[in-house]
Amino acid sequence: MAQDVEQSINLKDSSSLTLDIKSLVGIIAILLSVAGVYFKLTGEISQLQLDVVRMSDSVQMNSEFRIMWPRGEMGALPDDAKQDLRIEYLQSDVEKLIMELDKHINETDRLLLSINKS
Repeated sequence: MAQDVEQSINLKDSSSLTLDIKSLVGIIAILLSVAGVYFKLTGEISQLQLDVVRMSDSVQMNSEFRIMWPRGEMGALPDDAKQDLRIEYLQSDVEKLIMELDKHINETDRLLLSINKS
């Protein structure tokens, strides 16, 4: 009984291994499925890395745009240029109105002083 429990495996150059076809097909199927899963995961990892690179470029470009556009470093839209021109004209008109108002206030003050003296 001790000899049955202790069976040793001796492999030599001349040893032979016998497999039935079902086992051989099963081993090949397992190896192919493992290889398929490996290549699929490798492809997905590569795609995800490419997506991360694209997203980081988009974030960088968005950050530059967000900072540089309000400063006018990236140009302006034609509508913005028209609006800026209109604002300049309005500022000029407001300055003229302020000067006219100051002129009328000074005249009013001068008239009030002359009335108070008499």
